[in-house]
Amino acid sequence: MYESALARRYVAAVISEINNWHEVNEPRRIDTIYFGGGTPSLLSPAQIELILKAVRSGFEVVENPEVTLEINPGDGGTTPASKESNLRRLLELGVNRASFGAQTFDDRELKQLGRTHDSADISITFQQLRNAGFENINFDLIAGLPGQTLKGWQRNLDTALNLQPEHLSLYLLDVHEGTPLADQINCGMRPRPDDDVAAEMYAMMIAQVCSAGYEHYEISNFCVTGFESKHNTKYWSGDPYYGFGCSAHSFDGRGRRWANERDAMKYVAMIENAGSPVVERTDLQEEDARSESIFLGLRLMRGIDLRSYRVRFGDDLRDRYDGELGRLVEAGLIEIAGDMLRLTTRGALLSNEVFAALA
Repeated sequence: MYESALARRYVAAVISEINNWHEVNEPRRIDTIYFGGGTPSLLSPAQIELILKAVRSGFEVVENPEVTLEINPGDGGTTPASKESNLRRLLELGVNRASFGAQTFDDRELKQLGRTHDSADISITFQQLRNAGFENINFDLIAGLPGQTLKGWQRNLDTALNLQPEHLSLYLLDVHEGTPLADQINCGMRPRPDDDVAAEMYAMMIAQVCSAGYEHYEISNFCVTGFESKHNTKYWSGDPYYGFGCSAHSFDGRGRRWANERDAMKYVAMIENAGSPVVERTDLQEEDARSESIFLGLRLMRGIDLRSYRVRFGDDLRDRYDGELGRLVEAGLIEIAGDMLRLTTRGALLSNEVFAALA
């Protein structure tokens, strides 16, 4: 539930954390800014402006950076006019990419997921973003929902492609134990997702979205050429990124990670008491760094540059995993072209098997 008083304290805490950032020997030149996690679109444009000012004051921000704001369908004001006014103001402030969780265009499925929006809100929000001047929009869809049919997934894809967003994130449902959906499935209230149907949905997704002119650049992500998520690509490429706010994660690009307190109230209290919000620090061991570089690098459909791997780790991945690579090639899950190792389309569907073989 949104609380305006807590929101004001939270924004002040985030700004304080940015202003007092003291990670030593970390470069301060940045080219992407991402407002994500939770519901950042509930903040007012004035509050977003304060955070952006702090970032630009504390870091060297390149000209025309990619600045993404995650929103929920229907967020942003009390009337259509005020929503569009807020969105135009965000665009003026430099927010130039919007991402929102459509999830599905089926109202029954949205209710099943516990979402507060309906399918009409998705189209309305998309049009409001266009009216405000946004030219880089992403939204998420989920395949393999309990009871979802191939025809239903086809309708989702058709509706999404008719809107013509610049970017689509299309995920297969991952049911996590302990969630309401997992509990409902376990007690028989919802049908268990069918893996074979999900595989057909994934194949349908790739064929239909690519035939519509989108580039399949990551296992679950598609874009109009030139509109890949620059920020998210940093995660898969092993580039450094710095996070501020509750539950924010950071990586120095060399093996050092740290994470902030997850609870918003505790995070605010830690900042207000002049303490660090960091609650976890990890230094990756070399073997973990190797595995992670393979796991993340193969998520990108361009694959892993074997020369770069050799320079970073001092040996040839082809020698280290000779037997495993041969079996994966024979199974049609990967291909090696020159110095690039990449997943095939079938390998993208069965990526967890590839990752396990190369762990």
